[in-house]
Amino acid sequence: MAIANITEAPIATSDIDRRHILHPFTDLSVMEKAERTVIVGAKGNYVYGEDGRKFLDGLGGMWCVNIGHGRDEMADAIADQVRRLDYYSPFDDLTTPAMAALAEALASHAPGTLNRVLFTTGGSTAADSAIRIAHHYFERIGQPGRRHVITRDRSYHGSTYLTASLSDRSYCDGWSRESGFIHHISAPGLYRRPEGMSEAAFADHLLKEFEDKIAELGAENVAAFIAEPIQGSGGVIVPPAGYLRRMRETCRKAGILYISDEVVTAFGRLGHVFASEDEFGIVPDMVTTAKGLTSGYIPLGAVILSDEIYEKMRSPGSYFNTGFTYSGHAVACAAALKNLEIIEREKLCEHVRTIGPFFESKLAELRDLPLVGDVRGHRLMMCVEYVADKARKELFADETRIGKRIWRHCQKRGLLVRPLAHLNVLSPPLTLGRDEIEFIGDVLRAAILDTADELVRDGIKVT
Repeated sequence: MAIANITEAPIATSDIDRRHILHPFTDLSVMEKAERTVIVGAKGNYVYGEDGRKFLDGLGGMWCVNIGHGRDEMADAIADQVRRLDYYSPFDDLTTPAMAALAEALASHAPGTLNRVLFTTGGSTAADSAIRIAHHYFERIGQPGRRHVITRDRSYHGSTYLTASLSDRSYCDGWSRESGFIHHISAPGLYRRPEGMSEAAFADHLLKEFEDKIAELGAENVAAFIAEPIQGSGGVIVPPAGYLRRMRETCRKAGILYISDEVVTAFGRLGHVFASEDEFGIVPDMVTTAKGLTSGYIPLGAVILSDEIYEKMRSPGSYFNTGFTYSGHAVACAAALKNLEIIEREKLCEHVRTIGPFFESKLAELRDLPLVGDVRGHRLMMCVEYVADKARKELFADETRIGKRIWRHCQKRGLLVRPLAHLNVLSPPLTLGRDEIEFIGDVLRAAILDTADELVRDGIKVT
């Protein structure tokens, strides 16, 4: 029998990755040749590569490492829960102390009468479940014709079959999306609103489009409107003033459920545990959440729904046919409870409200640079949009990979940002300091200037 050569060098992680892993949202035609950055450690606001490089985590993992990396008390809470009770089924009226305690904590922070919680495995399954709850609710109250759901372009609600269909239509390229009951209206992006239209007039325009869509479908056929308070992966789209309140009121008048997707905006990202009411003045019928719920330490999602919906759903003969093996997983719930404790004890929401305006102003300084068309966002949820022609807001050709080029130059200087086509998105940990904000702004400036020079060398026109 052959004996392995123990002196043979181990295969590099990046090579194993290329051989076996299908990365999410990836151009498969270049995936095997694409460079890999292997992250092997993390602490605080920083992550570390296998080659010893240190990076400021400007994207917070993926909108989610709100309390920062490597918290010992999080590790202890997770380990303690595993030793006490690793997992048990949430089915058949079984429960755990961690699940019950977290549900109570979420209800105490949620707006209005949102006191009932369905735990899921992440943001996608939360949004998927929210639509199922909406359909179930209307069945229970004798309005089974309400099946249609209105969503928006440039939204992102997940990657189940249903939630990919709810998201921007580009996420379904190559897939047959569900189109029978899902309908898109315009994103509320101020940067690309019609030329010469004021913010107030744009809000009026968007509201009329929504009202027209309801009229087209028939209000009696519409179940829900789902919206992120600030659209995340679509490019950090901050809506016009008063837009969300007016959309909410339109839903209320038409008997349509309003679902606020707070997978990104909750747990301090905008300076509040939940942003819907405290930041935007709306009380939705349901809130979906994930990501910052555990700061990404363990996967967990949740739908929080109103008492009014719950009471109608529990009519005689009702049976609630949805849930997951890992709904309310005890270890995930323990992590979420500790995460919320840290956010409250360290006053991270207050910190974000204090430091957020400085982050906004520092990144706004990039507007004078070539390539930069827009800088937008709110507090610790920001985006830079790049254009080939500033006056006409023309985008670069896809093959230019402008966001990826700037991402690469940022990495060389020790900063991780998220490249999304012609955008770079930033969502750092809430523990960010002023010196780190200065660093982010300085690195982005240098990376953009280097990229502009690179485009000139490559013969790509920039005006």
